[in-house]
Amino acid sequence: MNRPTVPLAFDGRPVDDGLYLRIDRWAEHLPAPLRDLVALWSTVGLLLLAVLMLLGWWRARTADGALMARALAVPLVVTLAFAADTLLKSVLREPRPCRVLDAGPTLEACPGAGDWSLPSNHTVIVFAGAAALWQVDRRLGSLGLLLAVAMGLTRVLVGVHYPHDVLLGALVGAAAGHLLGLLSGRAAPLVDRARAGGLRRWLTA
Repeated sequence: MNRPTVPLAFDGRPVDDGLYLRIDRWAEHLPAPLRDLVALWSTVGLLLLAVLMLLGWWRARTADGALMARALAVPLVVTLAFAADTLLKSVLREPRPCRVLDAGPTLEACPGAGDWSLPSNHTVIVFAGAAALWQVDRRLGSLGLLLAVAMGLTRVLVGVHYPHDVLLGALVGAAAGHLLGLLSGRAAPLVDRARAGGLRRWLTA
C-alpha cells in the first residue's frame, strides 16, 4: 500500500474508502469500450459544457440585458468557482485515494503528490456552469446538470477521487454558480450600453 509522503491536513480514508474501493474494483470489470468512454468523459464533458455556454449566449441575444449579462458571465463564473476550489484544495490537502489506498489499476493515471483531491475540480467546474446556465435557460441548465452528474460519477469511476470529493465539489460548484449567476445580472446596464455600441452585432439578434 502506498503511503502519503506529506503530512495530511485532511485524511479522507475513514469517510468512504470502502465505497471507493468497491467502485474501483467494479470499474476494472467494465467492458473495454465503456472503460474508454468513462476515461474520456472528463474531456468530453468539459467540451459539451463549452457548447452549452455558447448556446446560452446565442439564445440570450434576443433577451433583455440582465439575461444577456448572465449568459456572458457563465465562463467567468466557472473560472471563479475553479479558483475558489483550487484555494480550498490547498487548505484541505487531501491526497488522492489512488495514492494512499490499496486500489487496483485506475482508468485514469493517478495524479502526482501535491495534486490534491478534495474537492473535485472537474465536478466544481461543471456544476458551477450548470447552475449559472440555469439562470439563463432552464433547458440548458438541465442539460448542464446531467453533464455535471455524469462528470461526478466518472471522476470516482476513473479512480482519482473519493465519492465525498465529488459531493463537496457539487455543493461548491452549484452554490458558486447560482450566487454568481444571480449577481451577474446586475451588469445589465453595461450590456445595454454595449448593445448600443460596437458590440451590437454580438449582443443582439
